[in-house]
Amino acid sequence: MFRYGKLIFLIAVAAVVATFLYISNGLVRDLAAQERERMEIWADATKEIISVSSIDHDTAPSVDIDFLLRIIERNTTIPVLLTDDNGSIMQQRNFSDMPDALNPDNPLELSQANEEYLQKKLENLRRSPNVIDIEIAPGEALHLYYEDSTLLKRLNYFPYIQLLVMLAFIVVVYFAVLSSKKAEQNKVWVGLSKETAHQLGTPISSLMAWMELLPDYGVDSDTVAEMNKDVNRLSMIASRFSKIGSKPQMAPDDLNNIVEGATGYMATRISSRIRLSSSLADCALPVMACRPLLEWVLENLIKNAVDAMEADGSIAVSTGSGGLAAWIEVRDSGKGISRKNFKKVFSPGFTTKKRGWGLGLTLAKRIVEQYHQGRIYVKTSVPGQGTTFRIEIPLNRN
Repeated sequence: MFRYGKLIFLIAVAAVVATFLYISNGLVRDLAAQERERMEIWADATKEIISVSSIDHDTAPSVDIDFLLRIIERNTTIPVLLTDDNGSIMQQRNFSDMPDALNPDNPLELSQANEEYLQKKLENLRRSPNVIDIEIAPGEALHLYYEDSTLLKRLNYFPYIQLLVMLAFIVVVYFAVLSSKKAEQNKVWVGLSKETAHQLGTPISSLMAWMELLPDYGVDSDTVAEMNKDVNRLSMIASRFSKIGSKPQMAPDDLNNIVEGATGYMATRISSRIRLSSSLADCALPVMACRPLLEWVLENLIKNAVDAMEADGSIAVSTGSGGLAAWIEVRDSGKGISRKNFKKVFSPGFTTKKRGWGLGLTLAKRIVEQYHQGRIYVKTSVPGQGTTFRIEIPLNRN
């Protein structure tokens, strides 16, 4: 359901972005068309002025030259170049970034730097569609080149700037929603864990009391001792659940000892048809750890490996170090995990078993990554051959 929600969200975002770009690009096109119309009027005014200056004023119809000049003078935003058929620049306007200031006594006088600057502008404008041909006489024409105004240039970039801002906002909102959802899920798992610990507390206390009475009823001492181990283990499990959601007490420890304790306990509580072996590093692996929680993680991985094999097989637990971290690997000969599920196995509720809530690996990830600042991931897995989980925890150099 969440995947469909993400898909709908992405489609809605894409639709909003596409609509925004379409409207913005439409505004840019309209403004560009208006600027071209202004340049066409400017070109017509230039043609009229040139025509009037070349005819006999006594016989020519009256023409409002001042009006035509005002049309030309009122263009203060669009940079223009007027050239003849030979490419000689006859007039220029509104190039505010010219290298040298124009001579106020003779605005048509250009310095060499300005000449080079305008020639480069002309070369660039010849490759653009912003040109209007002004026919003066048969076989003779002037050519009006113009750049987009500063406003139009800014509008060209503005949609993309707004798009980036919009996408950044959407990304922030998206991750905020994900974080909120994750925080809500964490509260559920923490509440569930603490409630489980609370519910286990009363029957465990009762069992401990009955354990003290069993010898009086003639129960064999070895049997009582084994039962007592399991009752104490239940008490430890309840204690582990109560630690979820609160900062556990971290202490210096040897990772080899933690692994040895967890594998030693599980070795007597799994099927005899499953071989559980351990290969510990030759030297101590000092880490800052909460031993009960880290043992829980290992026991959970071993139980999952047992469930993956169903009948018989082997589980190998090994330790070592590399760089700044110590590592534990739990390798089984079970049915394996498909690559697409390497990350999903740590998601709340994900399970391939007929029973269970799919919380074991989720809590294991929380214990390793949030409490021990380490990593837990599927190192390798081949369907039908087995899986290797790897835990990495920073070494305690002190």
